[in-house]
Amino acid sequence: MQNCDPYDLSTTHFSTDAFPERDRQEAFCEIIARSLLKLDVSPLHEQPLAATMSFRALPGLSLSTGQLSPIHCRHLAAQTDNDDFVLVVSWTGGCSVLQGNQETEIHDGQATLTANGVRGEIWGANPAACDYLNLRLSRSLLEPRLSDFSAALARPIGADTPALRLLLGYCRILNDEEAPFTSELGSAVVTHIHDLAALAIGATRDGPEIARRSVAAARLYAVKADIRAQPVDRKLSVAAVAARHRVTPRYIHRLFELDGTTFSEFVLTLRLAHAYRMLRDARLLDSTISTIAFDCGFSDLSYFNRTFKRVYNATPSDIRRTVRRAE
Repeated sequence: MQNCDPYDLSTTHFSTDAFPERDRQEAFCEIIARSLLKLDVSPLHEQPLAATMSFRALPGLSLSTGQLSPIHCRHLAAQTDNDDFVLVVSWTGGCSVLQGNQETEIHDGQATLTANGVRGEIWGANPAACDYLNLRLSRSLLEPRLSDFSAALARPIGADTPALRLLLGYCRILNDEEAPFTSELGSAVVTHIHDLAALAIGATRDGPEIARRSVAAARLYAVKADIRAQPVDRKLSVAAVAARHRVTPRYIHRLFELDGTTFSEFVLTLRLAHAYRMLRDARLLDSTISTIAFDCGFSDLSYFNRTFKRVYNATPSDIRRTVRRAE
């Protein structure tokens, strides 16, 4: 279940639905629990084991997300081949976590830190299936960022913790990312995740300053994803985006300044790209250029024509004529 390219970040999927009902528990235990996660797993509440899971990995970081029926997991110390940390997040459903002699229960949106190599167990807190996120974090990267990792084990991290909210938003975006990463970008993502995790768990005194760039990068990543989801929305504004991300408009502007661009330029680029695709779509030949411009968020046709030509070195009419000739 490994990628040849360590920065591919492609997704590996597993579902018990792919197996006959009588084989599902054994398939999960053999393929996932014992081989990949080094866990001993058994179902709870007399429910058949059901799992739908996705796995993604970078050097020093792996993400696992999905839905699980209630199960009981025990670390198999004899099989543990690393001492990495795992940040366990309950999207919904909740779970109980034991690490050494410390036990806690986490609920929707909460998280807790566990460590491979420490005696531990996790079990479903209620009979319903749970949605989860597990982040396997490199001990060599995370431990120096933490003030006291032993005190953090099996301690609940509140759903309203700002750094945790930012971390989870960042992970959601990564989970939807399909394109391969360059080694430089992949390395930056690993750093950002470890910085944000440290802030959520309990960073060293120098941690917040060290993590400042990672926080900004993660917020910008999330803001850009938000804009990409609705670039042609005529109500799109820096104020609206700032409100959704619980920051000020000035902070959004500052994030783009640090990235060497502006909010307006980023939105303009996306809208022009959307218009370009529409103009090249033969199914839309009956749509006027002004209609396409308006549908892409432009209210001034001359401005649209001018900026389009500057970016694509051709007018919208030039693109439309090329498509007509190809028909």
